Amino acid sequence: MEPEVLLDAGALSRCRRRVHLDHDPAMREATQAPPDPSAEQRIADAATHRETIRRRLLDAVPGDWVTVPAELPVSERTRLTERALTEGVSHIWGGLLPADRVGHRRGGAELLVRTDGGYLPLLVVRHRITDPGAGALTTGPTDLDPGNAVVDEARKVRSHPRDQLRLVHLRRMLETLGQAAPRPIGGVIGLDADVVVWHELAAPTWPGSRTALAEYDGRFADRLAVARSAAAGGPALAEPSRVLECRTCPWWPICETALTAVRDVSLVVRGEDAMELRRVGVSTVDKLASLSPGDEPPIQWTSGTFADAVALARAWLADLTVVRRVPDIQVSRADVEVDVDMESFGESGAYLWGCLLSGADIGLPRGYRSFVTWEPLPTADEARSFAEFWAWLTEVRERAVAAGLTFRAYCYNAMAENRWLFGSVERFAAFDGVPSRSTVQSFVDSEEWVDLFRSVSEQFLCARGKGLKVVAPVAGFTWRDPEAGGEASMRWYRAAVGMDGEVPDLAQRERLLRYNEDDVHATYTLRAWMSGPAHEIPYMGDL
Repeated sequence: MEPEVLLDAGALSRCRRRVHLDHDPAMREATQAPPDPSAEQRIADAATHRETIRRRLLDAVPGDWVTVPAELPVSERTRLTERALTEGVSHIWGGLLPADRVGHRRGGAELLVRTDGGYLPLLVVRHRITDPGAGALTTGPTDLDPGNAVVDEARKVRSHPRDQLRLVHLRRMLETLGQAAPRPIGGVIGLDADVVVWHELAAPTWPGSRTALAEYDGRFADRLAVARSAAAGGPALAEPSRVLECRTCPWWPICETALTAVRDVSLVVRGEDAMELRRVGVSTVDKLASLSPGDEPPIQWTSGTFADAVALARAWLADLTVVRRVPDIQVSRADVEVDVDMESFGESGAYLWGCLLSGADIGLPRGYRSFVTWEPLPTADEARSFAEFWAWLTEVRERAVAAGLTFRAYCYNAMAENRWLFGSVERFAAFDGVPSRSTVQSFVDSEEWVDLFRSVSEQFLCARGKGLKVVAPVAGFTWRDPEAGGEASMRWYRAAVGMDGEVPDLAQRERLLRYNEDDVHATYTLRAWMSGPAHEIPYMGDL
């Protein structure tokens, strides 16, 4: 008898190899990576967000409501959901649909809303679901009737394929029960909870004019085949290959061991390129390294350049973290320099702007300075700390110019800093000291704002990643805190501001400031290294 396989919606966006390992009986006792504390915290935060939305909707939306408690056993949750569906309850919160053993599906929704002829699913998620623009189909934050939805002239849909796939998954389960609304549509309430975004699941909104329904059905059939073969002990329909998901996957220790043992080409080339290379026989790092970087690639190349890939393979074999892409390294320098590093808490805001002033004396104290708010985000006090940071940075620039000196400000990966520079001016435009968007745009577009991540990307190949925590140690820098990292800082911040109802932990505030100070010293050290000692790093043309 074939083992029963039931897939949740998450399988549709997971790595195919992970789906195999999740259903392979031989892997039940295998050692997985320990749970990520940051991921567990995100799950807890999402639960808190959902409960806030539940209470808001209960107070504002008329009709009968049934709440299915999440702490109940699966069988009881399913029984309560089935009864509510049968009784035609207008709103079912936390419903767990009965397992679809014919369709091989399992899952539940934050909210099932009854309309004429059946139910539609509504998700409550803790990420932003719109961006400035136009075109999203929305209703007000407590209007759960898609018949009232209008095209929003102030918002466009932010791409979250998982949300749409989950909505289709739930619709397919409701169809099996004979409880699906005639109109294939589903709603999502996001982090801001300012609107409900409605997704027309039969609209051609996916690449190639596919619909969410068609995309789901194709993916589901593929993942189901992988899972059923694994569960039955059949051939593996998905082999390991390193992808971005590997960083947080519990099965990575298993896959890493397997990939390293065969020196798989995906250790240096990811995605479609790695799969295509295997198909033409270039399956290992060694085989890729043996090719000539000046030749035409053996496949249609899609990421970076083929020459870089060959050099990365040779660097990996030589156990080199970094190699030079260029004979001579250039990095923009100035008489007066400021290193900038911003700390944010998820989507809630930027609570800390840390700066390191170095170079010529302009009458301001050199060294590290922080601009911070310790009020839990979101808070208007963020406007105060941001305005103080901008005023200080502006004064440094003006003093340098007045003294006839050049000025540069540096960060590592300007996407993060730029996001909160512009986000801050948009959210806090009415506050004293907050600059205009055009002022920030002028600064960001100028040669005074230098992204060292771009400089590293253009001039080095990094066999183990280009993150600051990987590259700065090559330049000789070490963080004082052994746990230093963005994910860990999220935990420290929660304790620092007493976000979970605890007394604010002052020691964690000091820890965050020390971590931020190390980050700006790391970019300073990296820049100084690029100005001289980095020229001793092997050149890719010599490998």
